[in-house]
This record gives sequence, structure tokens and C-alpha cells, in this order.
Amino acid sequence: MPETPRSEQELLARARALAGRRVIDVATQLQLSMPRSMRAGKGFVGQLIERALGATAGSLSEPDFQHLGVEMKSIPVAADGRPLESTYVCVAPLAEPAGRFEHSAVARKLARVLWVPVQGERGIDPAERRLGSAVLWSPDEHEMATLRADWEELMERIALGRVEETTARHGVALQLRPKAADSHARRSGIGRDGAPTETLPRGFYLRASFTAAVLRRCFLAV
Repeated sequence: MPETPRSEQELLARARALAGRRVIDVATQLQLSMPRSMRAGKGFVGQLIERALGATAGSLSEPDFQHLGVEMKSIPVAADGRPLESTYVCVAPLAEPAGRFEHSAVARKLARVLWVPVQGERGIDPAERRLGSAVLWSPDEHEMATLRADWEELMERIALGRVEETTARHGVALQLRPKAADSHARRSGIGRDGAPTETLPRGFYLRASFTAAVLRRCFLAV
């Protein structure tokens, strides 16, 4: 496994060196086998890039590059650079006090992000998809205010036992959506009467419209 980058500059240079390479090329270099299907190997591309760049956090609720405070997000894009799906941020706490946004996993994960675009059109074999040029991003004042407002609204809905009523339509930039390998998975949550209940695990996701605006701003600044 590659050594952990010592600075943001080294991380960005290492990520940009992957631009134009196919997924299969990176996997072969790291002596990893492609999954039989991307459905079965969901998350493989992101994990592959993390490994290629020397990420350290693994499954912890910390940024992937802990010592740098940088989270890495691969993002499937169309030929015009438009994100094709929402971006997973982290697990949502369903049975814990909300606390402050500044201390949340969402804030930690999104304080500094390395975005790595990946060809995402279904007509391209997953192994043949190429990586794009990476960019570093931190939320500006407006983006941060939007994320905070969404998080506070969604966490309030959780605290009031309204998880089951919360859909992907809630939130301007941040969504609360089910995240489970199957429909039988359950986590402890808060019911409408305040009593403990069981519900599907949920995760925080960034809307594709939000990440599209983020990428436009990042690439205009390069």
C-alpha cells in the first residue's frame, strides 16, 4: 500500500497523477481483483482510489486522511462533468442527541474534501472507466450555511421521531436516506412518542445538484 501523503499538496499531486487512468489499470497496479459486478462490489472504486492515495481512516467516522483532515470522495460524472448521483457522506445518528453541527461527523467529513471524478456512464464497462482530475474543496460561507441549516432540520426531524416521514425531498444540499445492504437491517431510533424504536439505518448524502455547483466552482478556480 502506498505511503500516506505528508501534505495536501502531495495528496493532490498524487491524485492528479491518476487522471486519465482506467479503473482496471489502478486495480492491477495494486494487485486487486475487480468485483464480478459493480452491484456486488459497490464502493469498490472509491476504496480503490483511497488505497492508491494512501488513505488511513478506513471505516472510521474521521476524514480519510486523518492527519491532513481531508476526506476523499469519488464521484461518477457524465461526459459533461455533471454528477450522476448523490454522494454518501456518513451514517446518520438515529438514537443520539444532536449536539452542534460543528461537532458532527458531517462537518468533520466535509470540512476539506478531495473530489475525484470518475466516468460514470452506464455504457462504459466499469473496468474501463477513467479517473478525472482531482480538486480540493472547502465549503464557502454560503455552502456551509446551507449544510448547517439542512443538518439542523434533519436532526430535528430525527429527534422528533419523524425519520419515517423524512424523504430525499427534504434538504437543499443534504439529504437523509436509507442506507442498508438489505431491507431487513435495523437500527435503534426515536419513535413519534419519544420511545425507542427500530428503523432502517440512514445516511447523510449530498444532492447531485449541490456537488455539481461545487465542482463548477472548483474547476473555475483551477
